[in-house]
Amino acid sequence: MSLRSILSGVGGYLPERVVTNDELARTVDTSDAWIQERTGIRQRHFAAPHETACFMGAAAARAALAHAGATADDVDAIIVATSTPDQAFPSTAVRVQAQLGMTRGFGFDLAAACTGFVYGLSVADAMIRAGQVSGVLVIGSEVYSRILNWQDRGTCVLFGDGAGAVFLRAGQGNGTDQGILSTHLHAQGSLGDILYVDGAVGQPDRPGHLVMHGKEVFRHAVTRLAGAVEEALAANNLTHRDIDWLVPHQANRRIIDAMGKRLGLAADRVVVTVDRHANTSAASVPLALAEACQDGRIKRGQLVLLEALGGGLTWGSALVRM
Repeated sequence: MSLRSILSGVGGYLPERVVTNDELARTVDTSDAWIQERTGIRQRHFAAPHETACFMGAAAARAALAHAGATADDVDAIIVATSTPDQAFPSTAVRVQAQLGMTRGFGFDLAAACTGFVYGLSVADAMIRAGQVSGVLVIGSEVYSRILNWQDRGTCVLFGDGAGAVFLRAGQGNGTDQGILSTHLHAQGSLGDILYVDGAVGQPDRPGHLVMHGKEVFRHAVTRLAGAVEEALAANNLTHRDIDWLVPHQANRRIIDAMGKRLGLAADRVVVTVDRHANTSAASVPLALAEACQDGRIKRGQLVLLEALGGGLTWGSALVRM
């Protein structure tokens, strides 16, 4: 029997500080009405100095392990998707490994912007199917508040901080289709300049702020995501009617609504957290998944479609039977 990646546990962490649109409007030329009309965002969480990508990622990982009834001893590998690591190296993943008290296994970071968690799922699934590992933590952890340009009202109101995690276990494909059915990854580097960070550790004279050409990103988002969704369904001989839940990247409420309509899903079958979390990049999908699993909306046996698009341009989808 073939090995499958079973999603055994989910967890999330949000910083304590909540920042409303009205609070932002005190220092940024914007308003609650302007932000909500264009994005659907009401508030976001901003990290305190101690709430780093490692700190939040470890907290989300502990929650995922507890939800799975597992311990750090069950973890063979940690994959952290982040664009805002604590350091150039060591990786955030090995820092999380230390925070969890692990003395075995391995870890590494993965950079694919907002699509990072979907990329991480794909890598973890491949390692499990190959028999290389039996338990993998896949984490998305981001501190975007530290790379925002507060003079650019078109971007600084869109993002928040947080972390989400899942714990994958190896299981046997014994006639059921539980687990990750397939993942589908894409990138087009020629579109890299429509969403990027203008700086890096190796470029000290550049400011390191997020830059986004919003209209161009929006123009590509729905068509690229729709293509990845159709690809996932076709690969598994499924149709829109087979999907129980859509857990999309939480970037913009209009994009989320458009994807739900394309799939013919009722609004209550689309998990939405963008109103409260804003865009937490690689953390947004696992945070939304964790919330919907832990509040009882998503149940075992249901088919869940994950999708995301981010800078690179990167995009991808994953089908998971819970």
